[in-house]
Amino acid sequence: MTHPEPASEDLLRRMAPQVLGALLRRYGHFDAAEDAVQEALLAAARQWPEEGRPRNPRGWLIRVASRRLTDQLRSEAARRRREETAAALTPRDAFVAPPPGEDRAPAEEDTLTLLFLCCRADLPAAGRIALTLRAVGGLTTAEIARALLVPEATMAQRISRAKRRIRTSASPFGTPADTLACTAAGEQEQEQEQPGERERAARLADVLHVLYLIFNEGYTATSGRELHRADLATEAIRLTRAVHVLLPDDGEVAGLLALMLLTDARRAARTGPDGSLIPLAEQDRTRWDRDAIAEGVALVSDALTRTPLGPYQLRAAIAAVHDEAAGDEDTDWAEILALYEVLVGLVPGPVERLGHAVAVAMVHGPRRALDLLAALDDDDHLAGHHRLEAVRAHLLEMAGDRAAARAAYAKAAGLTLSTPERRYLLSRAARIAE
Repeated sequence: MTHPEPASEDLLRRMAPQVLGALLRRYGHFDAAEDAVQEALLAAARQWPEEGRPRNPRGWLIRVASRRLTDQLRSEAARRRREETAAALTPRDAFVAPPPGEDRAPAEEDTLTLLFLCCRADLPAAGRIALTLRAVGGLTTAEIARALLVPEATMAQRISRAKRRIRTSASPFGTPADTLACTAAGEQEQEQEQPGERERAARLADVLHVLYLIFNEGYTATSGRELHRADLATEAIRLTRAVHVLLPDDGEVAGLLALMLLTDARRAARTGPDGSLIPLAEQDRTRWDRDAIAEGVALVSDALTRTPLGPYQLRAAIAAVHDEAAGDEDTDWAEILALYEVLVGLVPGPVERLGHAVAVAMVHGPRRALDLLAALDDDDHLAGHHRLEAVRAHLLEMAGDRAAARAAYAKAAGLTLSTPERRYLLSRAARIAE
């Protein structure tokens, strides 16, 4: 029996990584599994509007994708020598359809398996991040390129290379719990496990970075007519919660979850009835999600008191200062600046330095902050990016240089691919011209 609802784009996007994770857990063959999932999603988009949505959409997609994948594997095997194929096959490669009603791994486990697979240590760091954003986040190559501030062609090459590396690698997939388990028992064993611990830390860092990027794309879409992609932000929070369950004592996991909650708590107040962007200073704070803020503050407060300090904890602490202020005029910018000073010391990246410049402007005035922005003009990641010009325009407006601010707002509007951001920036430019 089916439900009358047709296939929705959001539902299919949300289930794609779950289905891909399930196929990889059973069969491996990343490239072939990804193709099979795409075929299953297309079949759903065609069939569900006419036949109705299945009671178990995920199970339906897994079955259809499994058939596509096994057909493809059998076709490939037929072109090889029978004995070579038999020697190469593993139990994972042999498809056995699960009987009706058989318990399957939960969707969360399948998605986490896919997440940690894409962040394997034998992949280049840039490839891990790109592939995960594609497979788990469901972002297009163009969206990933904009999120990581690199050319689209470069990003396409990274994704292709990462897929080839996974296809030719003989290393096992493993589960998230296996990947993150710390097996050292004594001091001597811990010493022997140091390379494994470094690999674990590097993989976890990549996982957190990717989840952060997925959340950011959901909270402020880099292109399109909508400011938010709530499905991506919600999925990023859900996955980060799952990692937090695996690693409840990791301060950076807790910090990232806190950061997402504290940031997403403002979502309802970020747009007007017409979808227009409302900046933080002008938002109706009664519309903020106080439960999410309370949870985020509790998480970051606990992490800061009992775990080593890390960048996500600092970012969450900055978000908490904003969220706990009764109004924009009550924001403790001196505390935010102090937190940014520590953050830039740990992570001197362009985005962190940009946020630091804004805090400097609020404490010491816009002129000093504009000097800091000048040092970012030659940064390859920010050059020609609308964020840099938007911040410059805001600081110039604060400094009273209306003509320069108007020009910077207009330039920023021409650089963004987000319709709400473009409209907001153009409205700021128009307001200055009045």
